[in-house]
Amino acid sequence: TMAYAVGGISGGHFNPAVTVGLAVAKRFSWKEVPGYVLTQTIAAIVASAVLLIVAGGKEGFSTDNGFATNGFGDRSPDGYSMFAALVVEIVLTAFFLYVILGATDNRAPAGFAPLAIGLTLTIIHLISIPVTNTSVNPARSTGPALFAGTQALGQLWLFWLAPLIGAAIAGATYSMITRESKKTVA
Repeated sequence: TMAYAVGGISGGHFNPAVTVGLAVAKRFSWKEVPGYVLTQTIAAIVASAVLLIVAGGKEGFSTDNGFATNGFGDRSPDGYSMFAALVVEIVLTAFFLYVILGATDNRAPAGFAPLAIGLTLTIIHLISIPVTNTSVNPARSTGPALFAGTQALGQLWLFWLAPLIGAAIAGATYSMITRESKKTVA
């Protein structure tokens, strides 16, 4: 919904992995990446603080249950290993970026990108919540981790590394695929 609301202003990417993937695909300026990533991360921290305030309004609330942080091993909802978390976050972030790049390509039907992107993100969550509690967004992972203690912070590196790798893979390969398809058409 926010892609429809502010996509025309910001490009609608609220995720450092998306920003990096778009830059790798040459659809976004590298000089703007640091400002976007910083803003996305600060916004996620502020959003997590708001959720903490609201959740803290219920008697018995505690961040001890993880506060929707991402994790692997004993911090994974179903006990998945670090390697499984790494693979699922790389693959699903790459898949997410392929959809974003394809849906926003100038050859794609206009006006449907936010719908395709939102539905894809829903599917990604259904797949990966049991594995990692779903990241595919380093900023989203950072916000709650800052309020959930040292264990969440100790695993945060994976939820920056894996989405950025997945995004870079998609950005680089999408760009190669589209160059090849343009050569074939011409």
